[in-house]
Amino acid sequence: MTRYSKERKEAVIRRMMPPENTPVPVLVEETGISDVTLYQWRKQARARGLVVPGDGRNPENWSPEDKFAVVLETATMNEAELSEYCRKKGLFAEQIAAWKANCLQSNASIEQLSRAARQDIQRVRNENKQLKRELRRKDKALAETAALLALRKKMHAIWGEDRDE
Repeated sequence: MTRYSKERKEAVIRRMMPPENTPVPVLVEETGISDVTLYQWRKQARARGLVVPGDGRNPENWSPEDKFAVVLETATMNEAELSEYCRKKGLFAEQIAAWKANCLQSNASIEQLSRAARQDIQRVRNENKQLKRELRRKDKALAETAALLALRKKMHAIWGEDRDE
């Protein structure tokens, strides 16, 4: 197993990052480092919180996780810092603003969905309560009818058939 210097590793990882976005297969050819090692480095860089698509894709085609990582990374930056960040990463401030809006919008829709789900649950609970009340009422009516029939049988057994019927 070949050990690579920390400087070489960081240089290769920087090539995977924006603005270059060099795909791993291209880096394998250029550097001679195995693809398994490069994928492992990319995974480690992502675990450290770096945005490393490393697949040569346009930033608009990045995964939602990568876009969200950029939004988080730039959340506290002022305009000057954001501009410098965008220049380094090959991004536009408008892209990041759009990604942030999408994140906020998706959170709002989740909240709306959860509100709708809570309302649906409340409706089902109320319906369940009403059905239970109706079932109790019908059970009482059935028990009353059964008692009346039993009394009628006893009455007929004691006094015989009633002429009024």
